[in-house]
Amino acid sequence: MVIYNARIKTMNGADIENGYVEFKNGKITIVSPGKPATTGNDDIDAKGHTLCPGFIDAHSHLGVFENGLGFEGTDANEITDPAMPHLRAIDMINPRDFSFEEAAKAGVTCVVTGVGSANPMGGELLVMKTAGSQRIDKMIVKSPMALKFALGENPKTCYNDRDETPTTRMAVAAIIREQLYKAKRYMEQLDKSKKSKDTDPPEYDIKNEALMPLLRGEINAHIHCHRADDIFTAIRLAKEFGFGYVIVHATEGGIISGELKEEGASCIVGPIICERSKPELANLRIDTAAKLHAAGVPVALCTDHPVTPVQYLPLTAGLAVKGGLPEDEALRAITINAAKICKIADRVGSIEVGKDADFVLLERDGKFYDFMKDPKLVVIDGKIICRNDVLIPH
Repeated sequence: MVIYNARIKTMNGADIENGYVEFKNGKITIVSPGKPATTGNDDIDAKGHTLCPGFIDAHSHLGVFENGLGFEGTDANEITDPAMPHLRAIDMINPRDFSFEEAAKAGVTCVVTGVGSANPMGGELLVMKTAGSQRIDKMIVKSPMALKFALGENPKTCYNDRDETPTTRMAVAAIIREQLYKAKRYMEQLDKSKKSKDTDPPEYDIKNEALMPLLRGEINAHIHCHRADDIFTAIRLAKEFGFGYVIVHATEGGIISGELKEEGASCIVGPIICERSKPELANLRIDTAAKLHAAGVPVALCTDHPVTPVQYLPLTAGLAVKGGLPEDEALRAITINAAKICKIADRVGSIEVGKDADFVLLERDGKFYDFMKDPKLVVIDGKIICRNDVLIPH
């Protein structure tokens, strides 16, 4: 299939003012200026409108806090143990949740979703498409994508309500540190047993097994933190154990943007469209992403669905523009920057040969954050999912 006569925002170098994209078997095969040699009945004339990569929500709980349900549809937090790195996101998400349809219709083709922030170590996050199957196994882009840690108010409040540890910030950090030391020792003993017949392997421990990919640098930790002091604790822990990390929410990140640049940190900012519902959100501002970008910190944006419904990811980017983030950078924050920060840029985030055929066709002016206009076309994995606000059944 070919989409032609399009203004293409490749997110990989210069835009193409008039060009076409060819895709086959769910992958992009040609990205070129000009017109294709031939077109068929199934090909799409974009009529000069703007073609973007599918939007990526870099942090959500889509399919976890299910639409319109209470306890029965809430699977975000196993609040029985503060250290639960072994919980698998793939076992908790309902891809038939109606919110997936709303995401796809809005052009959000890919989401990071998974566990919540009640536990210092919550479990896995994964990346998945928002349409294409009713079975999550067929929608996965990367699983696990990261391990979820949480600092500050959420785990403190959760366990204070239970009259259990942790109820202080130092205990939250200590629980993370203790489990990481156990995993490090477990990994060393396991590696030693593989090299020497005289050394027995350790008894199988599912928590330590889950942490080994992090300690080996295969995945990152996505660390929930709002306040500046919690952000610095996250960096301290990452340095102590040598693992990669991303700061999620970063509500006070704009205040310490210079420090974050110095540390080489990346941030996922959001939700922006929400109330200041707890003390940690006292400094919630729409200019945080702009300040981080100005300092040279890589930034993605998120909805934290259902805090902000997932379909308002483009509007979130629009508010970041109002807060001073350049328009092109706001688009990058929900496409290629999100893909790079989440380490899925080999699959999604830009319109390049070899990547997944995920597209959003917008109005000619390309105002991706204009909530009064729906995408003219949404394509996921080479399949037309939505056309002129009408979902195409598959």
